Amino acid sequence: VLRRAGVEVTVASVEESTTVTASRGVRLVADCSLEDCAAGAFDAIVLPGGMPGAERLRDSAQLVGMLQQQDARGALVGAICAAPAVVLQEKGLLRGRRATAHPAFSDRLENGADVASRVVVDENLVTSRGPGTAFEFALQLVALLAGAEKAKEVAAPMVLP
Repeated sequence: VLRRAGVEVTVASVEESTTVTASRGVRLVADCSLEDCAAGAFDAIVLPGGMPGAERLRDSAQLVGMLQQQDARGALVGAICAAPAVVLQEKGLLRGRRATAHPAFSDRLENGADVASRVVVDENLVTSRGPGTAFEFALQLVALLAGAEKAKEVAAPMVLP
C-alpha cells in the first residue's frame, strides 16, 4: 500500500539472514539487514506483528535504539498486531499514549482506553490491531506520509469495503 502511494519502502531484517519466516510460515525477503540501514534517517519506522517475530524485534537493541531516536525527534512510529504491546509497551515507547494491539495482547497496554479501535493515532504513533485492520493501518500511514488525498487515491482501486 505504501509503495502504491509512491513511498520509498525499505524492509529490514533484525535476523542474520534477510530471508525471514513469518508467524504463519510465509517467507519474506527483506531488502537489507537492519545493521546495513541503521545509520539512515527514516520518515517512518513501522513494525509488523506476529509472534515470535515481535519478540525478536523487541530483543533487537539496535532496533529499539532506532525507535527511541525516531520517537524523540517526533518522527512517525507504527506498529500492528502484537508489536504495540510486545515492543513499544515493553520498551517504554508508549508512555501512556493511546494505542491498540491484537486482542490477545491488548491487556498489556498501559493505556487501554482505545484497545477496541481498529487504528489509533496519538502524536507520532500509529497502532493497529492485526491482519483484518492492515489496510486501514497502511492507508493511515499513507495519509500521514503523503497526505489524505493520496490515501484516497490509493484506496479507490483497491476495492475496500
